[in-house]
Amino acid sequence: MKLFIKFIFLTLLFSCSENYVYENKLEFDVKNLSDDKYEGREAGKNGEKEAAKYIESRFKEIGLLPKGTEEFIQPFNFKNSSNPHSRATIAEDNSDGLISSNVIGFIDNKSETTVVFGAHYDHLGFGNSSSLSSEKEIHNGADDNASGIAIILDLASKLINIDASNNYLFIAFGAEELGLLGSNYFNKYPTVDLEFINYMFNFDMVGRLNDQNNLAIYGTGTSPIFKQTILSNNKEFKITEHESGQGPSDHTSFYLSDIPVLHFFTGQHSEYHKPTDDFELINFEGLEKISNYIIELVDDLDDNGKLKFKKTRDENSRMSPKFSVTLGVMPDYLFDGKGMKIDGVSSDKPAEKGGILKGDIVIQIDKYDIENMMSYMETLSKFKKGDKVTVSVLRNSKIEKINIEF
Repeated sequence: MKLFIKFIFLTLLFSCSENYVYENKLEFDVKNLSDDKYEGREAGKNGEKEAAKYIESRFKEIGLLPKGTEEFIQPFNFKNSSNPHSRATIAEDNSDGLISSNVIGFIDNKSETTVVFGAHYDHLGFGNSSSLSSEKEIHNGADDNASGIAIILDLASKLINIDASNNYLFIAFGAEELGLLGSNYFNKYPTVDLEFINYMFNFDMVGRLNDQNNLAIYGTGTSPIFKQTILSNNKEFKITEHESGQGPSDHTSFYLSDIPVLHFFTGQHSEYHKPTDDFELINFEGLEKISNYIIELVDDLDDNGKLKFKKTRDENSRMSPKFSVTLGVMPDYLFDGKGMKIDGVSSDKPAEKGGILKGDIVIQIDKYDIENMMSYMETLSKFKKGDKVTVSVLRNSKIEKINIEF
């Protein structure tokens, strides 16, 4: 259906809607949403509410129809756990006084089926228990997840006046950082019939595309058509596929409602959940590449009717091993080779003290081979604090043996 693509870009050039002329506002939206005035967009706080108003105003500017329960807004109550290690939960009443919201806009193409584009807009405020910084500063979350919101706004701008075989629903989820609360609430109280949702695309941390154009896509096994569609439309990305429909972002809520999902992610970085995740570090050309790629996928899927859903083996559902020690490293989630590649090393932790470096690939700990992240965690569970081990890493095509004390 490449005529669909041609029509999109002709439309963008000339009108795009009666009242809206397309303009690339990816940089504009990320910069605005990651501004200090929103104080880190913490769920239930005024900054999150003001960010929701900004997204609502952009939906109106583009020309989307309201599809919340209060115009564009779908508010919900939640309560925090008294245990800092437990998740917040959706509440039936407002006894705790905590309210978050989903912001929902709609393009009605008079179709029976609807495609959902989603991204969360909340973040960590001045640094809650999920922060990886000891400093109480504003966590602006430019990549996490102003970047995802910017993508769905850009997609809405491109799709607003396109005659397609699906309707399009755009959802900015609240309270994702507290445990996917917004997407969970929408799936319990949907504003469109879940039975007629065709598929869902989720965007969470898509603003740091690297020089190798590495892009992770999760949920590739949730519909039989996804893999061929992803590969046949890919012209420039090095894609890492993950079949599972479950993971730590809002696509999981839709997968659990038997809806095919794809989740897009450009990788972890050292600014994750820190005050330094700022606007200046975003790759805006990369964001535009991803947005254009999504349009290609949507075009290709448009004439395939309602997609078949397929359950996948949950990569997270296997009993995750419990372990009491850590190397103090950040895995490279885009790495698809043998071993566990390290994307960052924490200060004053065993890895740094022993001399493990960013870019090293852990291939063995003592006698245990490391095939992937799961075998790494399984191996850690065999040790306790004070144990001394030899970690073998692949560095510049050579094996280095490093002595570590947990």
